Amino acid sequence: MKEYSIDKLRNVSLISHGGAGKTSLVEAMLFNAGETNRLGRVDDGTTMSDYHPDEIERKISITTSILNFPWKDCKVNILDTPGYSDFLGEVRGALRVTEMAVVVIDVIAGIEVGTEQVWKFAEQEDVARVFFINRLDKEHANFDKVMDMLTSRFGPNVIPLVIPVNEGVGFDSVVDLVKMKLVKYEKGGTGKTSESEIPADLKSKAEQWRTKAIEAAAESDDAILEDYFENGTLTDEQFKTGLRKGILAGTIFPVLCGSAYENIGVKELNDFLVEFAPSPDSKGEIKGKNPDSNAEVTLKPSENETLATLVFKTESEPHVGEFSFFRVYSGVLRTGDEVLNVNQKTIEKIGQIYAINGKNRREIGYAKAGDIAAVVKMKNTHTGDTLTDRRNPVILPSIEFPEPVIRVAVEPKSKGDEEKISNGLQALHEEDPTFVMHYDPELRQTIIAGQGELHLAIVIQRLKNKFGVDVNLVEPKIPYQETIKGTAEVQGKYKRQSGGRGQYGDVWIRLEPLPRGAGFEFVDAIVGGVVPSKYIPAVEKGIREAMDEGILAGYPVRDVKVTLYDGSYHSVDSSDLAFKIAGSMAFKKAFMQAKPVLLEPIYDVEVRVPEEFLGDVMGDLSSRRGKILGIDAEGPFQVIRAKVPLAELYKYSTALRSLTQGRGIHRRSFSHYEEVPSEIAEKIIAEAQKKKEEEK
Repeated sequence: MKEYSIDKLRNVSLISHGGAGKTSLVEAMLFNAGETNRLGRVDDGTTMSDYHPDEIERKISITTSILNFPWKDCKVNILDTPGYSDFLGEVRGALRVTEMAVVVIDVIAGIEVGTEQVWKFAEQEDVARVFFINRLDKEHANFDKVMDMLTSRFGPNVIPLVIPVNEGVGFDSVVDLVKMKLVKYEKGGTGKTSESEIPADLKSKAEQWRTKAIEAAAESDDAILEDYFENGTLTDEQFKTGLRKGILAGTIFPVLCGSAYENIGVKELNDFLVEFAPSPDSKGEIKGKNPDSNAEVTLKPSENETLATLVFKTESEPHVGEFSFFRVYSGVLRTGDEVLNVNQKTIEKIGQIYAINGKNRREIGYAKAGDIAAVVKMKNTHTGDTLTDRRNPVILPSIEFPEPVIRVAVEPKSKGDEEKISNGLQALHEEDPTFVMHYDPELRQTIIAGQGELHLAIVIQRLKNKFGVDVNLVEPKIPYQETIKGTAEVQGKYKRQSGGRGQYGDVWIRLEPLPRGAGFEFVDAIVGGVVPSKYIPAVEKGIREAMDEGILAGYPVRDVKVTLYDGSYHSVDSSDLAFKIAGSMAFKKAFMQAKPVLLEPIYDVEVRVPEEFLGDVMGDLSSRRGKILGIDAEGPFQVIRAKVPLAELYKYSTALRSLTQGRGIHRRSFSHYEEVPSEIAEKIIAEAQKKKEEEK
């Protein structure tokens, strides 16, 4: 196995809107490097990266595939990410552990909503970015049109380093603006090329773009800029140095182009990654924290430093167990090492370590700083965990995954499967943190949530395949709450006499509203022992139980203050039970007198759509009782911000796709609780009362 020093490693994410051709691109990259002897095809299910059965069946990437290949004197690790918004968590994990993102653009579609989304993620992770404009062999391909879109949206420092020649069905050549050579490709996807001088009719265009690239490179370094002003141009070495600095700083976004399917322009991408993509040591020190003191710790990206490794993906495979995919930031991780999982506070013994190339794995025994690999059968390690040296621990920042945008309830198809379902869903969450599940005791439902209907369909399919249990998906109940707008003072008196010792409890309470989100406050204002102190906890318990059961429609009561200020007792007949019942009676009576209302959860919703769908989407949000807060333009897209009741968001992702021809995406997060409009509240209360009667 060839060893690579950290400066000879390249970690690269391929990101895009769905269907732009990332998987075909990585196939061509691997083929050109000699890692495969033929170009795999998505339609045939023969690609190196889309190897899971559900990916082959659906012909889309669902999980991030880790691949690697040697090119010139470097090792390139490629993370091929899914493009569909249902699987954005995979993109987030990949970007967290790479230094560069290749943003793949479909030349026919141009910038799409998903392009914006993954660009934003790459920006947040401070990853260097390069565009690859794909499918230039297609009819109506127009490179210049897409360049205009890119510069309009992302700024003037989006600059081509490769431009196409005779784009469209006859596409077979590109101009390399760094070498200033015409590169012609053989037909048939062989990747074989011949170089020649740039034809006269292309020379002017090529020189114009190269001049722009030289100016951008000069501006990335003061010393180079001084030379540029003095000499009017740059040497080839200055040009390359300036490009590297600008790319690393995020001030230059190069553009390459080609056809992944026909394997044209892909060698230029491989060359670019080796020559211009940042290496893992390019950003200097790594920042983490001491888990005990929380003090900042800085580490050099070196194999001689203490170990710091981040697990960015977990995958369970039948007959093998869990694979944990990791990036080593510093130190060396070896088979047989005992390391500390800082997040779980457990010791893990490292089993076999593998270099990963899609479904192919090669045991390597160790992984050094800067590299990406996988380890099998760790007991308590999950996505986002840091593995480190027990004697000198450090915790790395974890991965920020997107919030779920869809929730459904699951019910077992067979009785007795509840525990298997719970264990299976928990295991699937550990594989995929963007999928979350919990049992809601108030709703008495198991709720699962994820990034879209397809995402949840894949989860349920894996639950069946891996854990042998089947579930029905049902609409989740809405976690309504009950509260009051007024005040009331009432007596709750419980008196029972049936021969022998009786039951007696008597309380007076004052019920008042609290600000939204304040919860519950109980005040003991008894003076003179009219209610003995030993019975006061029982009064509070009775009130809390009544609150949990709900009064109006069986939903929990929130944001109220109860003051116990008077009462009476019997020296023989009083008991904890009597005062608990008296407290409950008083609360129920007071609640109905204090202007009771029903509350519903309101969510912040952000919808990103192409401008032509703006009116339809806003109309739909309004029909869902949404309040539009504002609209912002982001390039060719409009971002609508609104507050929408959760009750109106069931399967919204599907409705949005239908409204926008699949080009709209949305994010949501809980905002607050708000009063349900009276006509809707009446229906909810009536339904709850009817159900209660039926259960009697």
